[in-house]
Amino acid sequence: MLENFFYVFIGVGLVFDLFGCIGLVRLPDVYNRAQAATKCVTLGTCMILIGVAGIGFIGANWQMGLKAVICAAFVLLTSPVAAHAICRGAYISGVPLWTGSVEDAFADRAQVIRTQQTTEGSVQSEEAETT
Repeated sequence: MLENFFYVFIGVGLVFDLFGCIGLVRLPDVYNRAQAATKCVTLGTCMILIGVAGIGFIGANWQMGLKAVICAAFVLLTSPVAAHAICRGAYISGVPLWTGSVEDAFADRAQVIRTQQTTEGSVQSEEAETT
């Protein structure tokens, strides 16, 4: 009976992964796509791995369960950080938002970062020319 509960976890995780994949294909820009990948796929993959871990612990295959828990923790920690880094790099390098976006709350901060990078880049190039 408890095994069926973990099979439901796996099924729900597959549905979340499917929605995340559809979001990656259908959403209009890199920022919305990263949100679909981060939220849906992270949750879906973690649910699948938790279901596999539960089945492993119930079936006396604790090594498989432990590996699934470790993998779920790794996905949970790395996927949002990677999506944040990709979106931040895309925004600072000038990838435009979708035209239907309502708010651009990062615009002022991004301009400061671009200015700092330009200033640091010119200082570093001047130092390289003098040596």
